[in-house]
Parts: sequence; C-alpha cells; structure tokens
Amino acid sequence: MFLIIILMFLLPNTVTYATQNTNDLYTKRMELYNKVEALYQIPWYYIAAVDQYERNIRSARKDIPKAEGLTGIYFTKEKWAGIINPDSEDTSPLTIPLFGGLGADGNGDGKADRFNNEDILSAFSNYISQYGVDEDNFRIGLWNYYKRDKTVSIIMGKAAIYKHFGRLNLDDHAFPLPLRSNHSYRSTWGDARGWGGKRIHEGTDIFADYGVPVKATSYGIVEMKGWNNYGGWRIGIRDINNNYHYFAHLSGFSKDIKAGMIVEPGMLIGGVGSSGYGPPGTSGKFPPHLHYGIYKDNGYTEWSYDPYAHLRLWERQERIKPQSKK
Repeated sequence: MFLIIILMFLLPNTVTYATQNTNDLYTKRMELYNKVEALYQIPWYYIAAVDQYERNIRSARKDIPKAEGLTGIYFTKEKWAGIINPDSEDTSPLTIPLFGGLGADGNGDGKADRFNNEDILSAFSNYISQYGVDEDNFRIGLWNYYKRDKTVSIIMGKAAIYKHFGRLNLDDHAFPLPLRSNHSYRSTWGDARGWGGKRIHEGTDIFADYGVPVKATSYGIVEMKGWNNYGGWRIGIRDINNNYHYFAHLSGFSKDIKAGMIVEPGMLIGGVGSSGYGPPGTSGKFPPHLHYGIYKDNGYTEWSYDPYAHLRLWERQERIKPQSKK
C-alpha cells in the first residue's frame, strides 16, 4: 500500500517531465528546420516532413539503425562519402563532392559528419535545392532521391499537415466513436473472412447503432474517400507517423470531407453503417459497425497491424480528459 501511495505522487511528475522533454525536442527540431529554411529557402514544413518520414521508416525496419538524434534522415556511408570514394569514412567537404557524395558541412566546423544534425539537414537540402524549392520541383527532387511515388505522396501529405497546423507536436488521438454511444468491440484482427475469397480480417469491428458519428482518430490528411466492394463507403487518413487509418462500412460521409483535406482528432468524418460486400450502394449484409484498421508503411511496402490496443488506449485517455466532450 505504501508503494502504491508513492507511485500515485510520482506518476504525475513523471508524465509532466516526459511532456516537457518531448516539447523541448520539438522546439530544438523546429530551430533546426527554421535555420535550414533561412539558408536554403526550403519551407520548414518540407524538411520536417522528410525528417519525420525517415524517422518513421527507421523505427519500422531492421536493415537501418534507429534514429537517436534530433534528426531522422539517414545517409549510408556510400551515399554520404560517394560510392566510388576510396575512403568510406571521408568527412572532408572538399573531397566528398569529387566522388559524388552528398555529405556537407552544415555547422561550419570544417567536417562533413553524417551523424551531425546540422550536417545531415544541410546535405539533404543541398541535394533538393538543385531541383528548386517550389512544390513541383520539390516533388521532382524527392522522386529522384527516393525513386518511389508513394514515398513522395506520403512526404507531401506530411508537409501539408505541418503547414496547416504550424507546429510539430501533433501526437494527440481520439476514439473513433462518441464515448456516450452504445458501442462494443473486441480484438478481431486476424479472424477469418470469407466474402470475396478466403482472407484475414485486417482491423477491429466496433459495433454501434446505424448513423452513430465516426471521428478522425489522429492529425492527418485524407488520402482516399469512396466506395470499395469489401469496405463499402470508406475513408483512409494518413497521419504523420506513416500510419494509414482505414474507416469502412460507413453509412455516409460528413458534408465537407474530401480527399486532400487536413483533419484532426475528433473531427466528424462520417457515420456508422453496414455498407459493402457488393457493388456501390450495397448495404445491410451485416449488422451496423465501424471497421477500423491501421496500416504501416516502411518505405518499401505497407502492412496491416492490430489496432485494438490503440483503440483501448485512446478510449481510456478520452474518458479521463478533464472537460472532454463525451
């Protein structure tokens, strides 16, 4: 009992400390992005989007190291020093360009250090500035750097989100249904499904009454809105962490929702329904519910993972929020 009492006093302080550390991290990153913008005329939200994209893929893959510093952009030795450079550890800003390397000295210490935050952002900005800093040319630069259309799309979506809100701390989430609604759900990810062929269920079904409001669960951009023979009326939203949030079997959409729109947690996007399992307009083949799925992109491919734990967490967080709208 004594230990529990101590923890009750310590926990709020621990949470406050963690929040302060996170805010400090965002402040330092923004300082770096603003410095790059001043030097290269590349809008800060473009650099922030690339940085966050690479930070996310590094957390999702095992073939590249996790991001540990302020920046997430990763350069291999070959890309930094130049693939034909006999010195793969070259840090000279004078010799690196001779071998086609991208390494740069961003902090003026005479070294091109691929683990230094300012050098990393300068190296990437040097590369991109060859193409131009307007949106069209930035897209071209991204494609030549990553050689993947989806990566370009994801990064530009992140940039739009950062630009819209004007800040980096976009970590809040919301439960997709009103807490006051009569809803129920359990972990159904991986369950067998038969309509349209044998497959697994890639999400969690939240059962509720027809027409119950469905809300965005994160800050993000609407990538897709429309009909799918499996999911019926559905919406796909990409957040800043490379997660794709999928809302399916809707009864309809909120009036203003459209592809390319920026959303935030709790924003109305549609209603619970029973659409799907057939051509456009098919409905009523199963009880009304929201199919909610999350997919992760790692720079190569995208896969589904179980959203159940996140839903439980977001529901608990929303219930304990002071003055939360329930």
